[in-house]
Amino acid sequence: MKAKAGTPNTQPKVLPKVLHCHSTFSAGGKERRAVKLMNAFGRKLEHTIVSAMPDQMGARELLDRGVKATFPNDFQSLTGKPTPGRLVEIAKALSGYDLILTYNWGAMDVVMAHTVFGDAFKLPPLIHHEDGFNEDEAVQLKTSRNWYRRIALGRTSSLVVPSAVLERIAVEKWKQPHARVVRIPNGIDTKAFAKKPKPGSLRVVKREGEHWVGTLAGLRPVKQLPDLVAAFREMPEDWHLVILGEGPAQNAIREASTAHEIAHRVHLPGAVSDPAQVIGLFDIFALSSKSEQFPLSVVEAMAAGLPVVAPGVGDIRAIVTEENARLITPPGDVKALGEALVMLAEEPDKRAQIGAANKAKAREHFDEATMVQRYRTLYSGAMGRDF
Repeated sequence: MKAKAGTPNTQPKVLPKVLHCHSTFSAGGKERRAVKLMNAFGRKLEHTIVSAMPDQMGARELLDRGVKATFPNDFQSLTGKPTPGRLVEIAKALSGYDLILTYNWGAMDVVMAHTVFGDAFKLPPLIHHEDGFNEDEAVQLKTSRNWYRRIALGRTSSLVVPSAVLERIAVEKWKQPHARVVRIPNGIDTKAFAKKPKPGSLRVVKREGEHWVGTLAGLRPVKQLPDLVAAFREMPEDWHLVILGEGPAQNAIREASTAHEIAHRVHLPGAVSDPAQVIGLFDIFALSSKSEQFPLSVVEAMAAGLPVVAPGVGDIRAIVTEENARLITPPGDVKALGEALVMLAEEPDKRAQIGAANKAKAREHFDEATMVQRYRTLYSGAMGRDF
């Protein structure tokens, strides 16, 4: 039935439907970036979010109320052997969307199902995001997985990476054409992280005279947080270690703090919904990861005016300022990590100097507005429609 002349069309606008398939949806770096983008896009998209680890959904709490998002319990499992039958079932589940976004190795079977059965089921375009590697590939990539990635990624619309290291791996190891690989550095709301922190947002209180080494991470083995505890053990008594996050490595962290007899100075308040409100409580930001690429938490710490002590993995050395780069230690060297922490603890002026330089660099190079616009352009181009 045609609308009468002069009568506005009152049919509701059909929003693009986006399927997100995550390796995990805990509140780690890639998940917080995905949520940041969803919040920035607002009501212009509808999202369906699936996790290969259904019990790890901490990032769900970070979504704005206005974002249209569903979390189906009956979606085809993302884990299991990639048999033809299972890949067919996954491919069937991908129908009905306008864009499919996949994240990390845990969603690679979705990418393979799309590549093999995309034409048969007339599936929408797929963009894969690769942010780094778990414990089993932190030191060396597995040959079998490299081959699997080469095949699975062969028909993706784009492969998005945040770091130069991953860009090189995608081209050299996974044999992806340069035109398909898109490097988009992670960005943050630098103004929000530059504001004064809100102490009441944590379940631990910073007392007068205390200093904090802090970190923000998914508590997983690849983060090697017991090593951070070990590196911290020589810090002066007025220093405390605050580890924000959730995950299976919590007990290992507590055991390490007890073994080093510093349990009274190691705190695990859990995950935080808004890191910008608390990261400024830290005096030093630290990582101990075996594998990182472009950690969002490092940029957040820089924007809050903090010096960063971390192993030289991924792009970390290039992210921080030249002054801070001297504090980036050899990967796996717990002694060097500890020495860098102690040196900063003893030199408050140097902490302030490096923190100020980091803050200026974060504001100039890593603000989220550029990142959001690049993702909007990429997603719109893949769907063939603006939003």
